[in-house]
Amino acid sequence: MTLGIIIQARMGSTRLPGKVLRDISGKPLLGHVLGRLQMLTRPAKVVVATSSATENDMIEAWCLEHGVSCFRGDETDVLDRYFQCAKSLGMSDIVRLTADNPFTDIEELERLIDLHQKQGFDYTHAFGQLPIGVGAEIFTFEALLRSHREGKLPHHREHVNEYFTDRPELFKIGQLDVPPAKISPNLRLTVDTEEDWRRACALAERGGGNWLGTEEAIRLCSSSA
Repeated sequence: MTLGIIIQARMGSTRLPGKVLRDISGKPLLGHVLGRLQMLTRPAKVVVATSSATENDMIEAWCLEHGVSCFRGDETDVLDRYFQCAKSLGMSDIVRLTADNPFTDIEELERLIDLHQKQGFDYTHAFGQLPIGVGAEIFTFEALLRSHREGKLPHHREHVNEYFTDRPELFKIGQLDVPPAKISPNLRLTVDTEEDWRRACALAERGGGNWLGTEEAIRLCSSSA
């Protein structure tokens, strides 16, 4: 298995423009996402997938400066961007992350990859129980290929995972069970608004940045509520 981790990133967020390079505790949001992946114990090809739009030249420049692989593809057809990226790098299984989630739970990501491999799932996710922005998903290249070939509706092209969820009968789908102490599905640990950004800054300052665990983040947010 050639494991790939593709982080989708672009500067053109409508609610928080330029957020992926916005500072959180001394480094950009994208830097936190990548820094957290340093805790992953297994080898993986990590690449930032942005679009060919000129405004994303800044993302490519940052990646080049920091020795991070960067792939550029279609701005609106994110499914095609993922497919072309995974194909060009020979990935057999692809973890999808986004550049606005600085608190991905790496322990649960490890368990997710194990579940995906051992059970032979086409698509496996850790959503619905963890805080928003903490979970992840992984799919085989074959499942991505089928989605790319058959997913024709606009939302299939804009969101990489929605052909899987629209047509579950076509895929072997798995869902990760998470420890009870990490269940907090209404807590937002993604960065999509000014309020999200302020929360992320506070957590990064109080909890040690990249190394903040999910249970600790839940505790800190509960104590400050």
